[in-house]
Amino acid sequence: MKLGLSTPIVMQHPGEFSPWEADAGPDELALIAEAADDLGFHHLTCAEHTGIPASAAGVRGTVYWDPLATLSFLAARTRRIRLTTAVAVLPYHHPVALAKSYGTLDRLSGGRVILGVGVGSLTEEFELLGAPWEDRGAAADRDIAKLRAAWGQPVVDGFAIEPHAATTDLPVWVGGRTKRSLRRAVELGTGWMPFSLSPDTITEFLARHALPGDFDVVLSPGAPLDPSGDADTVRKRLTRLRDAGATIANCSVQARNAEHFCDQLAALKAIGEDL
Repeated sequence: MKLGLSTPIVMQHPGEFSPWEADAGPDELALIAEAADDLGFHHLTCAEHTGIPASAAGVRGTVYWDPLATLSFLAARTRRIRLTTAVAVLPYHHPVALAKSYGTLDRLSGGRVILGVGVGSLTEEFELLGAPWEDRGAAADRDIAKLRAAWGQPVVDGFAIEPHAATTDLPVWVGGRTKRSLRRAVELGTGWMPFSLSPDTITEFLARHALPGDFDVVLSPGAPLDPSGDADTVRKRLTRLRDAGATIANCSVQARNAEHFCDQLAALKAIGEDL
């Protein structure tokens, strides 16, 4: 099971981020990304929200760095680690526009983009952006197919797309917490990245499908880990994910500051290598 990193600073969800992140910026972000890259972590993530209703700030938080800008910055500071949207909301974008913008990032980064995608759940944000809410699931199915067909192609529907992705092989991880999201991932994507589901529920869902051999199941251990302070608990939580079917664990760690975060990553990597 590979270890990926749920990037700190760029998403500050209530109860899940450390106080130091509120004042952190590009220097701290680059330090952590470079450490994760050097340690051999599989990926970094960045979520997408244009705006959060003030009334929902206590539940969802308000800090969401733009994924294209953020991952482009991180691409310039790293060499190997994959760059993952977790997730890009499909109804907010035309699939060819996604293929162009993230295809450019893929070219700049040497083919390191993974597109995590979802159908979205915040009705107020849909209204803000003028995005269609009704039938967004069926529309997402069509958009994933169009996106993968356009990825890495120099000509799409009679339009030249330059630059484009380095290859035509696009990893697509489908986010969600429903059986339909898993069906969408198996039929149209290359991986499933669920949230807010127990390991037992994930195991139950996965048992209904014959997964392709190269299909990724990307699971989160939940609350940030403390690999230096409680290695046994970290080992148990990661083992539980592996036993539930995870091929990749999308992790975060507890930390006092950016430097301590890097130390925690090194300790986490050491634990992961023993699993």
